[in-house]
Amino acid sequence: MKMNSAFNDKCYELLRQIPEGMVTTYREMARAMGTRAWRAVGTAMAKNTDLVATPCHRVIRSGGAVGQYALGTQKKVELLLGEGVEISNGKVCDLEKYVYRFGT
Repeated sequence: MKMNSAFNDKCYELLRQIPEGMVTTYREMARAMGTRAWRAVGTAMAKNTDLVATPCHRVIRSGGAVGQYALGTQKKVELLLGEGVEISNGKVCDLEKYVYRFGT
């Protein structure tokens, strides 16, 4: 149980590094932690209890799809649009323009 908590905490630490108007992917977060456990990253996002300080709405699927969000997918889209991220048909437009890569 403590391992999951430590893993989640590391995810949240990374999340707080993503600037407003940028997104990252579950896979990118897993890579930054030296693992291939991108599904576990998604589970950590689902357990996030502080959506303001830890902006999990900025994590999307590798193909650019917005994906799920605790407050609903539409709310996630609204938040990203409000930050200036272009979205069309549930996907981030020009993903490379908006993707945040850790350590670069």
